[in-house]
Amino acid sequence: MSGKEIRSPEAPQGIPTPSRTPANRKKLGMYFIESDDRRTALGGGYSTGGATPVNIRGKPISDLSKTGGWIAAFFIFGNEMAERMAYFGLSVNMVAFMFYVMHRPFTSSANAVNNFLGISQASSVLGGFLADAYLGRYWTIAIFTTIYLVGLIGITLCATMKGLVPNQDECDQLSLLLGSCEPAKPWQMTYLYTVLYVTGFGAAGIRPCVSSFGADQFDERDRNYKQHLDRFFNFFYLSVTVGAIVAFTAIVYIQIQHGWGSAFGSLAVAMGLSNVVFFVGTPLYRHRLPGGSPLTRVAQVLVAAFRKRNVPWDKSEFVGLYELPGKRSAVKGSSKIPHTDDFRCLDKAALQLKEDGMSPSPWRLCTVTQVEEVKILIKLLPVPACTIMLTLILVEFLTLSVQQAYTLNTHIGRLKLPVTCMPVFPGLSIFLLFSLYYSVFVPLSRRITGHPHGASQLQRVGIGLAVSIASVAWAGVFERYRRNYAIKHGYEASFLTAMPELSAYWLLIQYCLIGIAEVFCIVGLLEFLYEEAPDAMRSIGSAYAAVAGGLGCFAATILNSIVKGVTGGKEEEGRQSWLSQNVNTGRFDYLYWLLTLLSVVNFCGFVYAARRYQYRKKPGAETDLPAAKTELQAVAE
Repeated sequence: MSGKEIRSPEAPQGIPTPSRTPANRKKLGMYFIESDDRRTALGGGYSTGGATPVNIRGKPISDLSKTGGWIAAFFIFGNEMAERMAYFGLSVNMVAFMFYVMHRPFTSSANAVNNFLGISQASSVLGGFLADAYLGRYWTIAIFTTIYLVGLIGITLCATMKGLVPNQDECDQLSLLLGSCEPAKPWQMTYLYTVLYVTGFGAAGIRPCVSSFGADQFDERDRNYKQHLDRFFNFFYLSVTVGAIVAFTAIVYIQIQHGWGSAFGSLAVAMGLSNVVFFVGTPLYRHRLPGGSPLTRVAQVLVAAFRKRNVPWDKSEFVGLYELPGKRSAVKGSSKIPHTDDFRCLDKAALQLKEDGMSPSPWRLCTVTQVEEVKILIKLLPVPACTIMLTLILVEFLTLSVQQAYTLNTHIGRLKLPVTCMPVFPGLSIFLLFSLYYSVFVPLSRRITGHPHGASQLQRVGIGLAVSIASVAWAGVFERYRRNYAIKHGYEASFLTAMPELSAYWLLIQYCLIGIAEVFCIVGLLEFLYEEAPDAMRSIGSAYAAVAGGLGCFAATILNSIVKGVTGGKEEEGRQSWLSQNVNTGRFDYLYWLLTLLSVVNFCGFVYAARRYQYRKKPGAETDLPAAKTELQAVAE
C-alpha cells in the first residue's frame, strides 16, 4: 500500500469486482470522499450548515438583509476602540502612576506593567475557548467587557481615594529619586494589582472575540465577501489605532492637567459608553453557534490516534475514513472539512475498525472533520509564532525610544510635545498608510503579484516583518549617531538633559516604519487566522494573534534580563550595561543591532513556513489565492 494514499484493498487479478451496493463504500484516494451509507457513530450530526448565521436565540435568520453588514460592524468598532484606548492608556500611565503615586521603584513598576500586558494577551486563549465552546462570541464580549469596566472603575477609585494610596506629604521630586517617600502598604498594592488584573482578565476575554464577531457580520455566500472581509480587518485595525492615538494624546493631556483620577476615570467612562453602544446594536448582529469544547475534540483526536497508532491501514473493515453521511457535520457550528494528507498519523483517529462497534466512543473513533480541525490548528502555529518578534520590537520601542527622546529636542516651533506622546506617531503613520492603501498599494502590488487584493494574507504578514527589520535597523543607526553626538558635545553624564540641536523627530522614521509594519503584519495575520481557522474555532484562531503578542511582551522582558546579566556589572572596568539607566553611556545601538539580526533570522523562518503553507479550500468556494509554491515569492525576492 502506498504511503501517500489510503486505499481499499484491491481485488486479486482474475477475481471480478462486485457491483456497487450499499455494502460497498466509495474509494478514498488522495482526499476524503464521503460515503452516503456510512454508519453514524456520533449521533445525527448538525444539518443546518455549519456556518449558517443565527440570531441571538440560536434560530436561523430568515432575512439576512436586515442584520449584519457594515452597520453592525460599526457598533463593534466602537467597543474595540474603547478597549484599545483603555489598554494603551493603562500601558502608558500605569508605570508612572506606580512610581510617582505608589512610590514603587521604576524598574519593578515597569516589570509589573509588562507582566500585566503580557498576561492579558497570552490568556486570550481563555476567551477564545469560552466563545467557541459554550458562550458564543456575543455573550463572551458582553460578559468580559463588563468585567473590564469593573476593573477600570477600581483603578479610578485607587487614584482618587487617599486611603488607597500612600501618604503624599513631604514627597517631592528629590525624595522620589532617592527612594525616601513612604512606600505603599502591602494591602494597597494588593488592591491595585487585583483591579489591574481584573482589567487584564476582561481584556483577555474581549480581544480574541471582537475581530471574529465583526467578521461574522458578513455573508460568506456574497460574491464580494472577500473584499468586505479585507476592508473590515483594515478598518478594524484603524479603530485600534484611533484608540491608541487618543490614549497617547488626550489621556496624557488629561493626566497632566487634571490628575490621575481624571485620566483613569475618562477611560472608565469611555468603556461604559462603548458598552452601551455595543448592546444597542444587539438586534443587528449575526451569531454563530458555539461548537462545544474545542479542547475536548482535540483531546479525542489525540487519544483515538494514539490508541490506533500500531493498526495498519488495510486492517479497516471499511473503505476510507469515518465521516457523517451527506452534508451533516458532527461538529456544531462547523461545516465539513475535506481530508488532507498532512499529519497522516492523526488520520488513525478516523480509521473505523470492526471492534469499534456500531456506536463507538468518540475517544476511539473521530470524524474526518474533527481530525482536520486539529491539523489546521497545528498548521496555523508557525505564522503567529513568527510575529512574536514584531511585538518584541514594539515593546522595546515603547521603552527605549522614550528614554532616547528625553535627550532630544521635542519642540515643533513653539509647541513642546511631552515625551510620553511620542508613541502616537506610529498611529499617525497608520492613518497615512490607510489613506494610500487602496489607491496606491493595492493597484501597484496587483500588477506584481496578480492577486486581486494586491497581496495575499501571508504576503502582507511577510511585508510587515520585512518593514520591521528596516525599522529596527534604522533605530540602531540613529542611536549610534545620537550617542556619539552626546559624548562629543559634553552630554555624556546629562542623560535627562535635552540636546537642543538634535531633534527628537529623527525618531519618527523608526516610528513610521514600525507603524507600517503593524498594519501589514497584524491586519494580514488577523484576516489569515479568521479565514483559515475551523468554523467552530475562529475565536481560538484569533486568540493565536493575541497570545503571540503576549509572548512578545514576555520575550522582551526575558531578553532585557539576559542583556543586563551578560553586559552589566562591569563598572569597575569602565564598561556599563547595554541597558544602562544613563542612555548616553549605555549601548542601545548594540541591542537594536541584535534585534535586527534576530528579525532577519525570524523572517527567513517565516518565508520557509509560508512557502510550505497551503490555503484551505472550502467546499463550494472558489479561491483566488496563489498557489502555495509561489506564496511569498514576491516578498522573498
